[in-house]
Amino acid sequence: MTGPASTPDRGPAPRPGREPARQRVLRAARQALRVLAVELGTPTEPGTPLLGSVRSPWLRRLPYVVAFGFAVSLLPTSINVLGNDYGLEGGLVGALATAQTVPLLLAVTRPLQAWWVIFAADVVGAVALIGADGVAGRAWPWPPMEIVGYLALMLALSLRERRRTLTAVWLTTGVAGLLSQVFTPDGSNNTWVLMFVLTGVVLMMGATLRERGDAQRKLIEQETISEAERARRTLLEERARIARELHDVVAHHMSVITVQAASAPYRISGLPGEAEEEFGAIAATARESLAEMRRLLGVLRSEEAEQQGGPEKTPQPGIGMLAKLVEGTVRAGVPVELALPEEPVALEPAVDLSAYRIVQEALANVVRHAPGAPTRVSVTVAADGARLTVLIVNSAPSAPSAPLETTGTGHGLIGMRERVRLVDGSLDTGPLPDGGFRVAARLPLAPPPSQASTLSTTKDAHSV
Repeated sequence: MTGPASTPDRGPAPRPGREPARQRVLRAARQALRVLAVELGTPTEPGTPLLGSVRSPWLRRLPYVVAFGFAVSLLPTSINVLGNDYGLEGGLVGALATAQTVPLLLAVTRPLQAWWVIFAADVVGAVALIGADGVAGRAWPWPPMEIVGYLALMLALSLRERRRTLTAVWLTTGVAGLLSQVFTPDGSNNTWVLMFVLTGVVLMMGATLRERGDAQRKLIEQETISEAERARRTLLEERARIARELHDVVAHHMSVITVQAASAPYRISGLPGEAEEEFGAIAATARESLAEMRRLLGVLRSEEAEQQGGPEKTPQPGIGMLAKLVEGTVRAGVPVELALPEEPVALEPAVDLSAYRIVQEALANVVRHAPGAPTRVSVTVAADGARLTVLIVNSAPSAPSAPLETTGTGHGLIGMRERVRLVDGSLDTGPLPDGGFRVAARLPLAPPPSQASTLSTTKDAHSV
């Protein structure tokens, strides 16, 4: 009888779910090669010249001049060194020198593609120099002129490509130099370490300069966007403030219409029933309009006004209160001279309010930006009686003094322009030759009918 057949001991079986170390290494290597191929084969902004976004035309031409200078100087040098010093044949020398230098012109617009050509030519040149007669005692695998051209290419590459691509180029250069040690000719001076170190330094410096330039460019773009948003917000705030102030003016007229329509049947005897119903409908419509205006005012009113207890109860000012305004400005240290029309002028409430606010904002600008400057305020009526001219002129301060604000918010001039626009007037502002400033507003004594009809509701809502 024979016993049971013995089976050889094969050792412990691999645990399920665990991948052998060799396969993990191979998979990681394949993944690294795949990433390397993607980075080296995907250029950033191909065809865009280096420094193409700068404003100066001289700086835009600089990369072409530098690339042309390197190509023209390195081409004859490479031919001379490879042919005379290393002893390569004439046809091979011309091909290698051309492939190693002429693509530098391509590096201005496509540096990654130029790197492929020059790197391949340098590798082929290193292989060709292995059996050359003059390699003993000379640099190998990268002769000096190849190192200079390669570093110039690295600078162009670092100004365009992302960090992962630059790292892939640097590692590829190092791996090629490391593998060349297997075939090092006897008596040659190895330069792969020097090439590897200098390439890394140039790539790091160029990438740092590029990233710094990108950061500054993004900061300038963000500041431009922020300035535009700030100007737009200022404009909207001024329009909302003007609309809140004009509410009282329009509400007064609507209240008068409501009272007149509601009291018409009692004031006028003998009205037919249809007329009484019509007056009642007019009064009801006017009351609804007032209610809608109050809702609109609630939307326009700022949170600060709500916290202070609601809308202001003081009457809206006009040119009749300019004397009091000037007195307050004089107490603030600004000598102001005021000239008003000798005869009282009948102004529409919107025009009266706009004239006062323009003078108020102009004097506030003088106090902030030119403290102590002599100022003259004049309000005159045109000869034809159609327009009111408001002129505020300040000269340079007699004693040099630092302005209270070096940069304003822009509310003053924006508010003046909006107020003038609402009443269909014109505004002229600008500096004077002696260092002063001039504000001239021309306002109609009565707004045009089309402007007055839309001032109360729709136009104010849309402007905000």
